[in-house]
Amino acid sequence: MKDKRTYTNLKEHGEDMSHENEAKITNEPKEDRGPGDLSLLNEQHKAEIWEWKKRETEWIQTKNLFEGSKKIINEMGAKIIQQTAIIKQLEQEIERLVAEKKK
Repeated sequence: MKDKRTYTNLKEHGEDMSHENEAKITNEPKEDRGPGDLSLLNEQHKAEIWEWKKRETEWIQTKNLFEGSKKIINEMGAKIIQQTAIIKQLEQEIERLVAEKKK
């Protein structure tokens, strides 16, 4: 086993050999935030707000659909009442014409 590193290439002579055992620095963030960390709480709060906004959007869509359906039902009910009145008038007109024809 080799205890000491020796240069194997000519290019390595410019490097410092003492950095071999130093800690490696990675770019990945370390998740060491606890439950009381403000940035973690802020991110959780933003995620929760986003979920509530999505729910609110669904509720608004459902409310609009309900109100539109309700309006259509009311309009159709009014049309049915109007058509029923017209049918009644036409039946009376038919009865009158039939009575006139019999005379």
